[in-house]
Amino acid sequence: MKNKKKAIVCVSNDLVTDNRVAKTCAVLVEQNYEVTLVGRKKADSPKMTQKNYKFYRLRLPFEKGPLFYVFLNLRLFTFLLSKKSDLIYANDLDTLAPSFLISKLKNTRIIYDTHELFTEVPELTARPKIQKIWLAIEQFIFPKLTHVITVNDSIAKIYEEKYGVTVHTIRNVPLLSEERQNKEDRKNLGLNGNDFILIIQGSGLNKDRGIEEAITAMEECENCVLLLVGNGDVIPLAKKMVSNKKLHLKVKFIPRMPYAQLMQITRLADLGLILDKNTSLNQGLALPNKLFDYMHAETPILSSNLKEITKVIVKYDIGSFISETKPSVISDAVNAYKADIVLQEKHRENCRIAAKEENWQVERKKLKAIIAVSDCV
Repeated sequence: MKNKKKAIVCVSNDLVTDNRVAKTCAVLVEQNYEVTLVGRKKADSPKMTQKNYKFYRLRLPFEKGPLFYVFLNLRLFTFLLSKKSDLIYANDLDTLAPSFLISKLKNTRIIYDTHELFTEVPELTARPKIQKIWLAIEQFIFPKLTHVITVNDSIAKIYEEKYGVTVHTIRNVPLLSEERQNKEDRKNLGLNGNDFILIIQGSGLNKDRGIEEAITAMEECENCVLLLVGNGDVIPLAKKMVSNKKLHLKVKFIPRMPYAQLMQITRLADLGLILDKNTSLNQGLALPNKLFDYMHAETPILSSNLKEITKVIVKYDIGSFISETKPSVISDAVNAYKADIVLQEKHRENCRIAAKEENWQVERKKLKAIIAVSDCV
């Protein structure tokens, strides 16, 4: 251990289902770092499984809102101040300020991995005063950074033009498995053998993701079941809708779970839905993790026509598009796709081909190169 460099990886979530960060930690371990991942512990956070790196979860008096971010940044600053590190790896703007300050105080290298256009998320665009605070933090720190990563080329270009800093794209894609992966048993989920299974999955089942419209569309989708797998702010409303519409047999809620289990369920689906709405700049340029999860699960996709998502689906021909996020449009598209067995098989085969190009074995080489360059500074 004496010869190992120390890296602290900072996030604002509870560490359990953040697959991108887990892969980042694994790469740092491969690069001979002793890694500590630090996040937070919520009241309902599941127990962490054993990792080949250390992890620490901060207990905070608030779980959301402005005071959550105040306490997160204060506690994270204190934690970083008390620990020795050769590299601080900050994920997203809500961990950047303490990470940057400590990097300057201790003359420690920093890598910034921004997973989205943070200041353009709907939660901030709807609250201009709070948005201004985050934007001021970003504007102060970003031009001073030398190693920056983001999730797609469109977001990288915006940051480069805005701050004059080189931004590298590393996609959050799954590891390519050479072995045929198991599927969850349909019976365990209360599904029939002849059900046409739709899925929307991920840690961000939030508003403006088309979930409410998908639920309403299920009234007109024949012999179909929709799986909503994960958590998010829209789930309470979604459950109320299902109850009011008496759709318990057609819409099933499955709580968030470790990534391996999530993929087992995703492999069961006949069609993966990405119904995100273009309600903000960040949303319009999103490249959600579920796109690549569906690809690797050999699950064809029905999607909104958003720039970065469309590029991938069109490039590999792995799915279809809806013209607008309306229940009638969704149900018509689902029923038509369900009837086209030939197209389904074509898209499944194309998913298998695409996964061989879009995988973490390829992307992690880029991350290794960035870490290696930062080591030389």
